[in-house]
Amino acid sequence: MHESGENYLETILMIKAKKGSVRSVDIARELNFSKPSVSRAMSILRENGYIVMAPSGEINLTDSGKEKAEEIYRRHCLLTVFLKKVAGVSEEVAEENACRMEHILDQEVVDGISKFMDSNRSDFI
Repeated sequence: MHESGENYLETILMIKAKKGSVRSVDIARELNFSKPSVSRAMSILRENGYIVMAPSGEINLTDSGKEKAEEIYRRHCLLTVFLKKVAGVSEEVAEENACRMEHILDQEVVDGISKFMDSNRSDFI
């Protein structure tokens, strides 16, 4: 899956947690994308089995979509904390960079960062 698809899934997950329901217009607002761009992306996600769309326009993650979105969100949170605590950067810089990094790091690297954070947890609380 491409970075853009992962971003859409993560955004759907986050909007759903905040608002309880998700529509294309919510995604467009959150990401500052045009409605046609979001519509095209939703078509691709639906074709790949990551979302279902109700006749009302509500968007829901399938089991595989939710699993993928949660995996990306976990990476994002881990990297944000790592960058803040270990690299000592601001919340804003950590968020921006984690958002880019979460899509390109190999799982082995993510696992290594996770192990490091777990074994040094007391240093970062």
